[in-house]
Amino acid sequence: MLPTDSQQRKDIPIYRGFIAYFPDAIVEVTKQSVAGSKQHHGDDVWWDKSKSSDELDALMRHMLEGDWAAVAWRAMANLQRKCDALQHKEM
Repeated sequence: MLPTDSQQRKDIPIYRGFIAYFPDAIVEVTKQSVAGSKQHHGDDVWWDKSKSSDELDALMRHMLEGDWAAVAWRAMANLQRKCDALQHKEM
């Protein structure tokens, strides 16, 4: 996921380049994530990727409904699946 080279790691400022930009949005997406996990897994907070893989269809439904935290969660889920597939190819 992250490079092992020290300089390359420093070139990915996770806090300054992402978290600091969107603190409130991250809180809202986290709430969405917890609510979805509770809906599907009770009190366990985890993403069972086998339960749903229609991120883009769900994203569009949430967009039409104006549920922006759900849109963001689905966009992140889709991106994570793409990253997973890329990492799997590299192995």
